[in-house]
Amino acid sequence: MKMQEFIKKFAEVFEETDASVFTPETKFRELEEWSSFLALSVMAMCGDEYDVNLTAQEMRESQTVQDVYDAVAAKL
Repeated sequence: MKMQEFIKKFAEVFEETDASVFTPETKFRELEEWSSFLALSVMAMCGDEYDVNLTAQEMRESQTVQDVYDAVAAKL
């Protein structure tokens, strides 16, 4: 799994936020569009694309795109 590929898939979950906003350091919870629905969507994307099931706790603890990437990478 490559970071740039992950960022692209992560950004696709967001409909209103431009993909150029997303970097490993992006604090996605601070984005205006962020919601609990998007948290579930990110979790579903990780399951669909990487066959990794993130827990609600892992999502709550993640603050940046890098945090989510690391949680997924740890389960691959």
